[in-house]
Amino acid sequence: MRNMTRIILLCLMLAIGHGSWAQDTAAGNAGGVLAPSDDAYSAWANGTRERLEKMLGVPLLIKTQVGMMVYDLNAGQVVFAHNERQRMWPGALLQIVTAVTALDMLGTDYGFHTSLSYRGSVQGDTLRGDLYFVGGFDPTLTRADLKAFADTIRRFGIRHVDGMLVADLSMKDTLSRGEGWCWDIDYERLIPLQVDRKDEFLRVMMQEMRAAGIGLDVTLAKGKLPQGCTEIYRHCTGIDKVLHQMMKKSDNLYAEAMFYQIAKANTTKEAKAADASNAEKRLVTRLGLDDSFYSFADGSGISLYSYVTAELMVAMLKHGCYNREFFTQLYPSMPVSGVDGTLAARMKKAPCKGKVHAMTGSAPGLCTMAGYCQASNGHTLCFVILNQGLVSPSDAVAFQDKVCEVLCR
Repeated sequence: MRNMTRIILLCLMLAIGHGSWAQDTAAGNAGGVLAPSDDAYSAWANGTRERLEKMLGVPLLIKTQVGMMVYDLNAGQVVFAHNERQRMWPGALLQIVTAVTALDMLGTDYGFHTSLSYRGSVQGDTLRGDLYFVGGFDPTLTRADLKAFADTIRRFGIRHVDGMLVADLSMKDTLSRGEGWCWDIDYERLIPLQVDRKDEFLRVMMQEMRAAGIGLDVTLAKGKLPQGCTEIYRHCTGIDKVLHQMMKKSDNLYAEAMFYQIAKANTTKEAKAADASNAEKRLVTRLGLDDSFYSFADGSGISLYSYVTAELMVAMLKHGCYNREFFTQLYPSMPVSGVDGTLAARMKKAPCKGKVHAMTGSAPGLCTMAGYCQASNGHTLCFVILNQGLVSPSDAVAFQDKVCEVLCR
């Protein structure tokens, strides 16, 4: 299955990119990919547009709103658009903005770092001083990773610590919740040093050190790593691992961790949500849109203060696709229709099964979907559907699945 995924991705990479449809045309439309000048392509595009326009007359849309846009990545043109410039709440689709901005700014080799340093002197097998654990907001840390920290301390020759265990949380601001998050929902806290998704790093660290045979005569504290410390261990998690969990599972904690990496990228000060938001707006400007038209209050889409348009989301998907290095990480990280992630239980039959790679968002009043799909004419499309004003998401889910069926059939 993994090899097949790689083969499919390679084929997509060969087919997609600026001017690739023209190359296909010069080669005689190898593989059946149509050029925009072909009569067959015009018939497909017109037929697809007509079927989508008919769908706008369904009862669901009498009392609710929808913003939609479909873009042909091979042909380089819009296939369909409706309310594409109306601002709407994206829900978890905002994670696409977070992901594309992170890949654009940080690169595909970026790592989430957590480091261990000490200050003081090692006398025999005793450290008379302090151990500093510097958080880099790695959401993947588990007890097993902390065991690796403890084993490193022991291999360094330390069997006893007389001093402090210090958690350095200075990577980001002290806010444990995002702006615009509902006060009555118990979200995971945005702490840059945690284990198993909980703010219990030092407590679990003590347990693992004792289990490794390290005696502790310590106090626990919070503070910033001072000058003159010696680093003895650095744990690194690749951006691809964080991206995969974030996108496949629509994981809010992972999305916020990614958001704060963006915020930290160009500052030595503590990262703030506004820093990440400004970075995303700079990318919006580069993509040729008016950044003042949009709001990015957090990285996960939980915030009620974030607004996008279908036009913007298509621009992000285009940018993520046309940069081939980004695409090798972005595309496989998205849920696949009828296969995995948040789409595992949707579109489980032909023509859509396995042909839609997309993110979904669901919250009171909204149901959203955006990503890529393979059309029957051999082209790759990116699409966005923003359903708003809903009482129940079930009708919107059915509507979105039907849109994908029109695109894939």
